[in-house]
Parts: sequence; structure tokens; C-alpha cells
Amino acid sequence: MISVIFDLDGTLVDSEPNYYESGRRTLARHGVPDFTWEQHARFIGIGTLETLEILRDRYGIQAPVEQLLAEQNAAYLELARAGTESFPEMRKFVERLHAEGVPMAVASGSSREAIDAVLAGTGLDALLTTVVSAEEVAHGKPAPDVFLEAARRLGADPADCVVVEDAAPGAQAAHAAGMACVAIPYVAATANDPAFAGAGLLFRGGQPDFSAEAAYEWLCEHPAA
Repeated sequence: MISVIFDLDGTLVDSEPNYYESGRRTLARHGVPDFTWEQHARFIGIGTLETLEILRDRYGIQAPVEQLLAEQNAAYLELARAGTESFPEMRKFVERLHAEGVPMAVASGSSREAIDAVLAGTGLDALLTTVVSAEEVAHGKPAPDVFLEAARRLGADPADCVVVEDAAPGAQAAHAAGMACVAIPYVAATANDPAFAGAGLLFRGGQPDFSAEAAYEWLCEHPAA
């Protein structure tokens, strides 16, 4: 049977505005004002820890990365609990798969605490009970570790798994894991990124183009299904 592994941020839920704001606040606290959405967008799909390691070096921030991570996670959790919206068509897709008994997991670059808060806040925790955070594996995306661990927990062969992703690093990770990929670029302008070229199904316009019915039909036709 096919198993489906979902990225969380930008795929299941529109959490990127909260990640941007929490990162902006954290950087401003450490002497980096005016961090823009455009700068943030370059890191979409990369785990928070890896992002902060890069930004810490780039801006010469003295605080240890562990402190920055704790500060950003705290700010993000505050924002996430105040409101995170799931994408309606994506929720329909998850509900359809759940009704059909398809094994599912979430594999995300976010902290486990952040993942749990978002899933609980949106009610998706009732449908998606297998969860892997990049904190639980050696390397975040674009390495395949989170997807391979999700497959292991589902008891699934990687070749029988389909990843649903919004970002190029995640699509790279799916390919490296030997998994098929349904891609819904969060930033539609990135649809031509080479990482998406190998996607089995690509919704070039991002979430506005995503159809639960089209994704389900493709899944049923997938060779592993």
C-alpha cells in the first residue's frame, strides 16, 4: 500500500508568515533590523536550526545558535497558538486519505513542540498521528533523513511512499529518499527550480492550483498504489 508523508509548513498549513515574524523579532533582538520577507523566502523549506546557523554567521551574531533557536521557537509558538490556518483543499486531501485508511505521517524541519502546537491548533492531529521533526534526525532537508525516519515509523518501504512538499529542499530530500513527490510550490515563482523537475505531480501555481481530487486521482494511478 502507498503511504503519504506530508511536509507541514507551507504544505499543510500557512505558517510561513509566523515563521517570518518570529525570525524577524529574533534577529532584531540581536542587532539585525529590517529582515525582509524576501530574505526569509530564500530559506523556505530549510529547517529553523540550519537557517539560524547560516544567519548567525552571515550577520556575526554573538549569541549561540541554541539561544537563537530557543528565542525563535518561543516567539513562533506564541504566534502559532494565536492562529495558524490549514489550506482547505489540503485538509480535504488528508481527510480523504484518512477515510481510505492510507498510512500518513508528517515530516517537518520545525521543532516537535511547534509541530504539535500547529497540528493541535488546526485539528489535524486527529488525522496525522505519526510525526517526525528534524530535531529527531541527524540532518534536516535537503537530506532525506526526516522522510526515511517517517517511512520507518510507518513500516513502509521508501519506494512505496509519496512526499507532499512545497519547497525545493523538501523535493530534493524526497528524491534522495527514493520517494515520489507531489509538489505545490509555496513561492509559485520557484516552480521552475530543478528540484521540482522530478516531481510526479507539480501544481505550478502553488496552493491556489492544488486540487484534492486531482492529487487523489494521481495517487491512485501511482505504480506503488
